[in-house]
Order: sequence, then C-alpha cells, then structure tokens
Amino acid sequence: MRIVIKIGTSTLTDKTGKLNISYITYFAKEISKIKREQCLDIILVSSGAIGAGIGYLNLSKKPKLLREKQALASIGQPLIMQAYRQAFEPLNLSVAQILLTRYDFDDRQRYINIRNSINELLLKKNVIPIINENDSIAIDEINFGDNDTLSALVSVSNQADMLFILTDVDGLYEGIPHKSKIIQQVTKITDNLLAVATPNSSSGKGTGGMKTKLMAAKIATSSGIKTFIINGNKLDLIKEAINGKSVGTEILANKKLQSRKSWIAFGKKAKGFVVIDINASVAIRTKCKSLLASGIISVSGKFNRGDTVNITVLGSKKQNVEVARGLSNYNSDDLAKILGKSSNEIKQQYPNLVCEEVVHKDNLVLIE
Repeated sequence: MRIVIKIGTSTLTDKTGKLNISYITYFAKEISKIKREQCLDIILVSSGAIGAGIGYLNLSKKPKLLREKQALASIGQPLIMQAYRQAFEPLNLSVAQILLTRYDFDDRQRYINIRNSINELLLKKNVIPIINENDSIAIDEINFGDNDTLSALVSVSNQADMLFILTDVDGLYEGIPHKSKIIQQVTKITDNLLAVATPNSSSGKGTGGMKTKLMAAKIATSSGIKTFIINGNKLDLIKEAINGKSVGTEILANKKLQSRKSWIAFGKKAKGFVVIDINASVAIRTKCKSLLASGIISVSGKFNRGDTVNITVLGSKKQNVEVARGLSNYNSDDLAKILGKSSNEIKQQYPNLVCEEVVHKDNLVLIE
C-alpha cells in the first residue's frame, strides 16, 4: 500500500514560529513504526520552508513581498530537511528532497519523471521522499498556492491508495471549530460543503485553510484515492484508517481514473474556458461523445492547441457549472471563429481549420 502524508506549517512549528523539533522527532518515530508494521510506501509532502525562515530570523510576522518570501524559503528549506534527517536517521530511515513547481505537473514528460523518480526512491525501502513546493523560485504562474493541492497531485501522479492531510484540528467541523460536531464522512464534495469550510489558515502560519484541503481531497478522491483530514498530533489515526476505520473527516473515493486522464483533469493546468449548450453537455456526459464546435457557446482565455480547457455549461442559477476538462484541438483564436458552427460550415468557411472534434472523447474527462 502507498500513502501520502501532507504536513503543514502550523503543525511543524511551535508558538514562537521556530521548527518544533520535539514534534518532528515524535512524527518520525510514529511514521517509522507505521511504515514498518504496515509494510507501507510513504511519501511526505511537507510545508514550512517560509515559516522556518521566519523563525530562524526571529521575524514577528510573515512578509507580503514575493522576493521576501522566496528568500525566507531559501533559508528555511535546508533547516527543515536537516530536522527531518536528524529525526529519521536514528530510525534507520533516510530522507530525499524533491522540490516542485506547478509547471512540473503541467508538462507530461516532467510529470512522468516525477513519478519515476519517486518510484525509484520508494524501491529503496529505507528512504522517505520529502516533497515541497520550490518556494525560492515560485511565482504566481508556476506555484500551487498551497501544499494541500501539491499533496493531491503527488498522490494522483504516484497512484497512492490514501492521502492524509494533517492539520491542527480534528477534521472538518459543521460550524465553529471545537464548538460543533466533526463531519466524520463525506461521500461527495459539494458547493454547500465548501461553504462550510473556512478559506484561510486558522493559525495564520500557512497558505491554506479547510477549503483548500477539501479542494485537494476532491482532486484525490476523483482519482480513486481515499482522503482523510486528521489532527497532526494524533498520528495513531493513520494506522486505524489503514486498518479500515473511519477517522477524522474521511472523504470517500470515486471511481479511479486512468493515469493519463488524471493528468488531463488535474495535473495539467487549464488555460481557458469553453461554455457549451445543454445538448452538448448531454452528449459528452451521458453518451460519451466528443465535443464538437456546434455545441460551443463561448470561449475565454488564451490557449494553444493541446492545452487543457475547462468545459462548463450554464446552470439553473445562471452560473457556469464545470462538467469536464479536456485537451483542445484548436487554439483560442481559431476556436472563437468556428464556435456554434457545424462541420460542413467549418469546411466551407475555414477549410484550413478542419478538425472533426474540438475535444476528442479520449482527451476528455468528466468532472463530477
């Protein structure tokens, strides 16, 4: 069995903002025991580079400027790896660092290389791959925004069985944390459920909140990966979950996507939006058809041939609802010329743009 564990800044640092070495030691011992007893492949996605840099420099608050965050990440990342190495080595486990950007998942060859590299590390049974966003060079165009999303994409690319997102509370609450009930099991992540979740980090140290955790869970569960949101101070829950018990907030997995379709849906970043009519929606959703130009109402964004586009339909509340994602056979300018037209009209008016499908069904993934 293969599991991914995501650990956030608030869990890794103490009240002063410095790395919590006693917790990291506890974490390493528990993970080592679980790995040994359950014969697991374990991949760790760890935040905390910027937080560790802040603590090391004794700064009073997190800076806002990008260059300041990049500099702090450069200071903090080796501190985190040093702490993990010192915690795991006495347990006969080595650690390996992998730093990624969003672009590494967007490019198919890089995506495969990530998987191959991690698989090679996992074959060496005494190695724990530790993955983080490459914050020292990250900019808006290539960053994930939060490591919850990164952990989900790592889970999908490495075909994990379970994803554990560690946080500083016991799971998703129905209302105010600690003053309402935990939602123990989620069968589907809906708009109503997302409305319950807070969008910001409760500690103020990290970049994500409960909403980003649910969005990450949606990515993972859509690819067949059961996801748990649990308290990072209760690591025994990981073993209980592996043994079939529902712990924290458990988000059930949907039907598993093929590896390439998981990449299209979640690995490759969407560059544009295509709005389709109801007939086209029925054709691709219930009849497994390709998307044709005749069913397209509008196009937005700037994208090239082969880029991923979000495919939406106008819902009952006059809002666009995403129904699918796919690889476009046209760039945005050419698609704008032929939208709403039949194949015969396209052949007559734009003979150089003829392609039977805008998105072929083999390159199209339905979004539940």
